[in-house]
Amino acid sequence: MTTTIFRPIQAAVTRGKGAPFVLEQARIRAPEGDEVLVRIIATGMCHTDMIVRDQYYPVPLPAVLGHEGSGVIEAVGPLVQNLEVGDHVVMTYGYCGHCLACDSGHAAYCKDFFGRNFSGAGPDGRNALLDEKGEALHDHFFAQSSFATYALGRENNTIRVPKEAPIELLGPLGCGIQTGAGAVINSLKVTPGSAFAAFGGGAVGLSAVLAAQVAGASTIIVVDVVPSRLELALELGATHVVNSRESDPVAAIREITGGGVQFALESTGRPEVLRQAVDALGSRGALGVVGAPPLGTNANFDVNDLLLGGKTIRGIVEGDSVPKKFIPELVHLYMQGKFAFDKLVKFYDFDQINQAAQDSEKGVTLKPIIRIQK
Repeated sequence: MTTTIFRPIQAAVTRGKGAPFVLEQARIRAPEGDEVLVRIIATGMCHTDMIVRDQYYPVPLPAVLGHEGSGVIEAVGPLVQNLEVGDHVVMTYGYCGHCLACDSGHAAYCKDFFGRNFSGAGPDGRNALLDEKGEALHDHFFAQSSFATYALGRENNTIRVPKEAPIELLGPLGCGIQTGAGAVINSLKVTPGSAFAAFGGGAVGLSAVLAAQVAGASTIIVVDVVPSRLELALELGATHVVNSRESDPVAAIREITGGGVQFALESTGRPEVLRQAVDALGSRGALGVVGAPPLGTNANFDVNDLLLGGKTIRGIVEGDSVPKKFIPELVHLYMQGKFAFDKLVKFYDFDQINQAAQDSEKGVTLKPIIRIQK
């Protein structure tokens, strides 16, 4: 009979709907099969962490959240083939790797995406974390639960990155930054000389601005209500900004572009903003939707405008990325000075995690990164 070995860790635990994160002593089991154990250096905080804490999505509690982890591999399971102890890695979303979507290169639409990322347990239904009392903590959030000093991932969602890159910065590439940049490059396929509008100037929207520059868009418009975000958008490469509290964004965009944009991204999760984004599209324009409202939220649009304008609305998960390919590409762009996502972040110590969440929700900080350990 095999005895499971557990390692002591510190984790930020969410024990009730809307409850603060509490740093607790916990334990994590050793990696099995194709799993890897990562010593977490830092973890980005994403909007999804907060909406799960607030139970917009029904992840069971108590749980350890966190899904933009970066760190160093501490141990590997016996079936791991291409990663080794000491590798610097970014952790990303979970996927099965063998369903039709995964086999066709679209792992973000994995048949078991919800189970792998939001079920609160591993694919076999087991938990890898125990609290001080020996009771199970719901984990495997986005196949990692990286609000902790150590996290378990799988080989397919643990992405090796160059050791010369600043590992404490790279975690958000696993979700939020990947989503915004991937929506532009992989999903919408923004073209050189085109017009692009980002509805929402948060970390996802401004990552999309950076990617639109890489893609060669000549007109880049950001719509938001926070002046500091609009100022940063201009610094990052936006050609125009619109404060939607002061101006009608649809009218402004039509005036700027002479009829509407070819591409747009909606990242606010607000149905009324989604409608504005549809209306701001020009003929045969395409809108990507990445903002996540509560489950069951409905939106509306003018069917004839959609039909006669040849417009496209499509949902996008994780920027349609193939993480093993796309995340290293973003790292290389950053290292070449062509993707300055470091301007979006602010660092917090682990015991400041609730301040980071509060600052993010107030819009004070675009992308918090929690320094877990050195």
